Amino acid sequence: MSLRHALLGLLAEGPASGYDLLGTFRTSLAHVWPATQSQIYTELTKLDAAGLTRVASEGPRGRKTYELTEAGRAELREWLLVVTPNGYRRNDILLRVFLLGAVEWEEAREFLHRRTEFARARHAEFQSTDSATDWDDSDLSVYGRLTLEWGKRFMQMQAEWSEWAEHEIEAARAAEAAGRE
Repeated sequence: MSLRHALLGLLAEGPASGYDLLGTFRTSLAHVWPATQSQIYTELTKLDAAGLTRVASEGPRGRKTYELTEAGRAELREWLLVVTPNGYRRNDILLRVFLLGAVEWEEAREFLHRRTEFARARHAEFQSTDSATDWDDSDLSVYGRLTLEWGKRFMQMQAEWSEWAEHEIEAARAAEAAGRE
């Protein structure tokens, strides 16, 4: 996913300023695709130059409100429906797991234990966000809730898998020790 497409998608909901978009990122997209203020404003400038957005209005102190152009809507539609998602081609957690043989088994087990605890904590955060959110029938609410549910389920799976992997390391270590006796 790119910041470009995230901004186009948010602007498909209606005109917004960079400040408004930053607020949406902080409250709803931060767990999926974080972005800083400078990244958002830089990308908005690029989108405008590419003709994918246009400045709908300018307010006090140069505050610009952007809106999606037809070209921007077409770009978003193409990305959403035609371009095949990359999925999980790179996962630094799994790369580390694959290479855990380079450290002591206790360190490998502790790494997985920390992953379990991290995933449980994130799952609890997502549960809290879900409980505290007043969901409605707007597109951002409906699809935001679906995204949050994916995050909850993904964190639950990560916690379960990490715990299982930790036990696998312990079992392999025990089998190795028994073989030496």
